[in-house]
Amino acid sequence: MTSIIRYAIIVLVAVCGANLLAQQTTPVYVSGTEGHKSYRIPAIIALPGGDLLAFAEGRVNGAGDFGDVNIVLKHSTDHGKTWSQIQTIVDYDKLQAGNPAPVVDLQDPKYPKGRIFLFYNTGNNHEGEVRKGHGLREVWYKTSTDGGHMWSEAVNITSQTHRPYQPQANPAYAFTEDWRGYANTPGHAMQFVKGKYKGRIYIAANHSQGEDKSAGRDYFAHGFFTDDHGESFGISESVDLKGGNENMAAELSGGRLMLNLRNQQGHVRARYTAVSTDGGVSWQDQKFDMNLPDPVCQGSLLTIGSKKGKNILAFCNAADTKIRNNLTLRISFDDGQSWKKNFLIYKKEGSNNAAAYSDIVLLNKKTIGVLFEKDAYSEIVFTTVKWK
Repeated sequence: MTSIIRYAIIVLVAVCGANLLAQQTTPVYVSGTEGHKSYRIPAIIALPGGDLLAFAEGRVNGAGDFGDVNIVLKHSTDHGKTWSQIQTIVDYDKLQAGNPAPVVDLQDPKYPKGRIFLFYNTGNNHEGEVRKGHGLREVWYKTSTDGGHMWSEAVNITSQTHRPYQPQANPAYAFTEDWRGYANTPGHAMQFVKGKYKGRIYIAANHSQGEDKSAGRDYFAHGFFTDDHGESFGISESVDLKGGNENMAAELSGGRLMLNLRNQQGHVRARYTAVSTDGGVSWQDQKFDMNLPDPVCQGSLLTIGSKKGKNILAFCNAADTKIRNNLTLRISFDDGQSWKKNFLIYKKEGSNNAAAYSDIVLLNKKTIGVLFEKDAYSEIVFTTVKWK
């Protein structure tokens, strides 16, 4: 290598920093286009034939969580190289529809080609007001049997998956637990593919309970599930962590399940995990994973294979203890006990919100797709990583 070339590389590194190592990205949703001022909360799944479905919240009037918010969808038939025009799946009039949690049910004999479930939430007030008892967050799903082009009517499953104490507003919701705020994962839901709970569809979720508390200590993570393809639902116990929210579930070896949580308190800047041996109903082995730094943001977890009797997991988040930056994909070959491979997805020096929420999808045995919020929520983009 000549000295001139070496000098040029040094200059490029100084100018671009870690971005030289980041993945090339394809815009999927660009804020200010296609009828929405902002796009947030990405979720992505792959269909059996390989097509990709990328969901998001389309926020009509601005970036705020509450307001006129739709759930939108784009399709890709070429592994994420190009994307379709926008499709609105849920429009809750001028109110909020969000937290899309899609999953493909591949275990229902009535639908041998698979049926897509899209779980989501609606809300009639700001989250802060709902936490004070002034409003209601509900839980719904829609299904599609044609690859996400046509969707069923919405099914309201709030009374089965939520425990809000509102006897005067609606006697059907008169529970003793006094759950208030409520949100699905955000990101994809999952289905068990092996063992005793094979076929169970599991949706990670969280709720606030009782009076709102400082540092989000009224938040708790939980999950809900169906063993009969959406006919009925059960709810798990809550994870112990005060401030646990925005979690995601993945299948471990031996029919176990792991939740990976955001710590809303922020007193420990790392992800929190809990393991279940009964299909995601109760929780053991609860702890902070100090190998997964986190700035109090969402993260994405996915089972991508198995090796030597252990499940291989992928995890993606903004791997920083202070700011939403340094989006990193990690690979574990031992059910999430350690993380042996790391891939930088995106980093921008000096930016507080360079990379935030993300979701991941397995494209083939060697490739993972990453859908993530980039550059202060100005766009949601897609990239691919060869992980082996």
